[in-house]
This record gives sequence, structure tokens and C-alpha cells, in this order.
Amino acid sequence: MFVRIHLSVLTLLIAGLAMAAEPPFEPETNGPAGEVAPADRILVNGNILTVDAADSVAQALAIRGERIIAVGSDDAVGELAGPDTEILDLKGRTVTPGLIDTHLHFSQGGLMRLSTLDLSFPRVRSVADVVDRVAARNAEAGEGDWIVGRGWDEGKLEERRYLYASDLDPVSGNRPAWLAHTMGHYGVANGLAMTLAGIDRDTQDPPGGVIDRDAAGEPTGVLKESAMKLVTRHIPAADADDKREALRQMARALNREGMTAAKDPGIGWGLGADTRASDEAWRLYREVADEGALTVRLFALWPSPTNLGEARALVRHIRDFTRPYDDTGDDRLISGGVKLFADGSGGARTAWMWEDWNRDGSGTDEGNRGYPAIDAEVLRELILLYHNNGLHMGVHAIGDRAIDWVVASYALALIHNPRRGLRHSIIHANIPTELAINTIAALQQQFDAAYPEPQATFTWWIGDTYAGNFGEARSLRLNPFRTYRDKGIQWGGGSDYFVTPFPARYGIWASMTRTPLLGVYGADAFGQAEAVDVRTALRSYTLWAAHQLFLEDRTGSIEPGKYADLAVWDTDFYTAPADAIKEARCLMTLLGGKFVYRADDSEPAPPVP
Repeated sequence: MFVRIHLSVLTLLIAGLAMAAEPPFEPETNGPAGEVAPADRILVNGNILTVDAADSVAQALAIRGERIIAVGSDDAVGELAGPDTEILDLKGRTVTPGLIDTHLHFSQGGLMRLSTLDLSFPRVRSVADVVDRVAARNAEAGEGDWIVGRGWDEGKLEERRYLYASDLDPVSGNRPAWLAHTMGHYGVANGLAMTLAGIDRDTQDPPGGVIDRDAAGEPTGVLKESAMKLVTRHIPAADADDKREALRQMARALNREGMTAAKDPGIGWGLGADTRASDEAWRLYREVADEGALTVRLFALWPSPTNLGEARALVRHIRDFTRPYDDTGDDRLISGGVKLFADGSGGARTAWMWEDWNRDGSGTDEGNRGYPAIDAEVLRELILLYHNNGLHMGVHAIGDRAIDWVVASYALALIHNPRRGLRHSIIHANIPTELAINTIAALQQQFDAAYPEPQATFTWWIGDTYAGNFGEARSLRLNPFRTYRDKGIQWGGGSDYFVTPFPARYGIWASMTRTPLLGVYGADAFGQAEAVDVRTALRSYTLWAAHQLFLEDRTGSIEPGKYADLAVWDTDFYTAPADAIKEARCLMTLLGGKFVYRADDSEPAPPVP
């Protein structure tokens, strides 16, 4: 029945209306009629990858105020120099548009980066490494402190297994402990944390969650999806000063990687919808922006409640200032829309699938096809509610069945209310079916909607876990970028930080190579059929990503009239081997024509995992 409905939806799609274009940029003039005012800064002798419609490469560009006023040859652009113009000789270095991440947990990930124990690879390679770091944190922590960590992944541990409370209890003393998995959809609690949460063998799984149990029925400490909240709600909250500092440091870290914009998919500090936490995050974002320390363009999504009553209240709360298709304000901090969940995780094997999950590559997790994060019909009603109220939305969907459901729901919403230009997205969109891909292509063409926002780095950073869980056949379908390109589908690249590292250069590289970190199931577990070329990969982290922030007319490419959001690199992305892009070093970053990062010659290059 589902497939028949979905096919009928596809046949009803009709041609949409062309969107109105912004007025053309007109250079500022002064002095004699027609004379163009001189530039504030000119960059010359460069290799400027414009990512414009022709994908042209230039030598020089000129900036006045926040905007680019000219791009071209050294001689042509040099004519815009005046007596006070700063001339910067690039000495042949490469310039790209500032890189953009369409899915980066800026507020939550920034706070975790600042305040939690880092258990990621290569710091941690075994269960013993985790135990040692937990023991060290226990020794240094203050009275009443929790031990809170993040970033472990069984796919990178020598033992290839979960962490358990039995690993943590001998070294965590009298402190509760919670260690979040790198994917954020599961983690492990020690015995004291489970006691505080009231979890024992008689505790039932909460709706949408799983309490992992051993053969005797005892909780192991591993909690998945909504079950995590049983413990995490007891962790003491950070204060506002720490949260502000987390936002400042996150912005600076992105600038160091040539990144100038990001989409925060669910502002706040923890799991799920919490209007008070989201309101606080929005207020703190504004405060940090007002002090000039939010040195990226930030597009915020508000977490959706899971019931219609609270969702209607959220609509009333945000809709008057959440209309990015009409107004993006100062283009620095944008209230963009709403984030929802259709399913869970590829790591926890909770994402909603058409067929059983695999185990260890070739084994089968018999009877486990995951499940919807909330009742699927309620999710569809939420999608209709937000669409009818003119709110952009992104829906997390990893499993093929979840993706089908979300895409069909978008199609139904657009048939009932054919409003073009809301740019609804499918977040992650890991393994879409052919039916979903064809429908996505039609919805983009006709309604400017249904844009995948995937993470190329999933095949790398969590690729060893993913290959084991998706199995050989489905792994070849993960992130089908070449199919997207061939069907005219546009996507916006992201990292899902803190799930994978945030430097967008990793995403560009992973789009080209599809190489898992350790190669547990083979160095080519995802195949090369869906790899793309560097120009396509770069576009997905620049102009196409800007489209998903409703800023493609203002940033994302190097063209006159656009903001001078730029990154200067030591590597020519278009001619260097793919692995050199992974190791590229950002030398300078400009946001709106101003330097927000300059590398010190004595500063070591960022490490490459």
C-alpha cells in the first residue's frame, strides 16, 4: 500500500513557479559619473576557485566593506586599487568560498567539546584506554562532579564491542558516569548513574528507546535513543557563562578550518525538544553575536516536540521571526525552521529499515528493522503542520523506510499546499531507495524542496561500524552522490559534529574517496560507484550548502555582490590528489571581508586522524 501511495504521489507532481531573483548587485560609485569607488582590499596573484556557474578560476578579487566588488585577472582587478587599498599577495595560494556545514551541532557539540572527556579515536583505541581515561578523570574531578565523556565508537575499539557499566564501575569511584557514543544515539552509564535513574532489571524500555540487557536480563549500562534521557536528565547543567564560551570557541574552531557558516540542527544543550533550553540557546547566540564573537553565519533549527499540541505552540512562538525565504536579517544569525526525527541511528541499529539490520558485516540482526522515532502518522501530521505554517524543516531519516516515509510526506504536503521554496530537507538520507531518489529529483525541480543534507564523512569516521551494520549490499548505496548528480539532485554537505570531526575538508575528501577509517570490513567497503569529483564535492560544501541556509545569493561562491566569505589554503583543491585535500591547511579565513583567522607560521597544522 505504501509503495502504491508513494507512486501515485509522484505522478501528481506538477511544474512549480520560478522564484523571483534578487536585484542585481550595483557597484558603489563616487567622484565623476560612472567611476567605481576604490576597493578596501585586493587579493592578487592567487588561484581563486570561484564555484560560480562556470566554475571559473581567477587570479584576483577586490573587496569593499563586506562585499566582493570584482573578480578576474590581476590587471583588471588591480584597476580598483586606490591610495588606501590594502594589497594582499597570495603568492599562488588557493582561495575557495568559505566552507559551509549544513548539519553541525554547534550549541550542543560546542558545549560537549568544552566540557566533556574526549574518548574519540585516536586518543582511545581500546576498552582499556577508556578505562584509563575514566580513572584519571575520577581522580581529578571535584566533589559531586559527574564523569561525562563522549566520542567512543565500538567500530574503532580493538575489542569491537560496546562499553559496559562493568567496565566503568571499578574505576569511577563514587561518581555517576555517562559516556556518549560518537553518534549521539546511544551511550553507556555506570552502575551509580543507573541507580540514580532508577534503572534495574524490572525497568521497561521507554517509548522509542532501548535498555540493553545481558543474557540474564540485567541492564548492561548501554542505553539507546529515548532511554538515554533516563540518565542524562540527571547530569547537572552547565552555567550560562560556559555556554557562551562554548559558542565563541566553536566559532573560532570553524574559522581555523576555513569555515564561515553552519546550520545548527536543534539549538539547545541536550536531547529532544525543550523550549526553555532552545530559548536560552537563541538568547545566548544573540548575545555572542552582539559582542562580535559569533564569527560564522549561523542558521538555527528549533527542535520539534513530538505531539501536535506542543508543536502548535512552537509554531506560534517562532513563526513571526522564522521566515528565511523572506528575511535573513543581518545574515549572521538566522532563525531558520524546525528539526524533527523520523528514526534513530545506523550505529545503534535503531534506524527504520525495510529489511533486517546486519551484524558484523555478513550476519543478520534477526527481526530487527529498527523503528520510527515517533508514530509515523503523527510525524506526517507534524510535517503538514509546519509546511502549512510556512516553516522550513529538516527531518532526520537514516533508514530506507524512514526516508521513503519522509519524502512521501513532503510530496503529500506539497500537493495539498503547493508552496514553493521552503527547501525542506532530509537530514542524513543515508540509503535512499530508487523511488525516494526519483521523488526527491521531482520535488526539487518543481517545488524547491526535499534536499538531502548528508555527511560524506559517515563512510570514513563511522564507516567501520556502518559497514558492519548495513552489510555489503546496502553499504554500496550509502551516500549515493553520483546518482544524485546524474539525476540533477542538489545536496548540502555536513559533518553532524560531534558525530564526525567538523573540518569540511574531510567531507570534500570523503565525497571523493569513500574510504573507511580502519577498513575493518575492507578498504573499499562502500565501493567507488557513488564517489564524485572534487568540483562537485566542493560545491556541496559551498554554494549548495548556502542554498540550504537561504543564502546562496549572498555567499557560497566568489562573485561580485556576494559577501567576501573566503578561505585561503596551502593546497590547490582542483589539482591536488584527494588525500592532499584531507591534509590541507587553512591559512586565512575572512567573513564579510574581515579576517577572522590567520595562521601563525609557528602554529602546527591540525592533526589528521
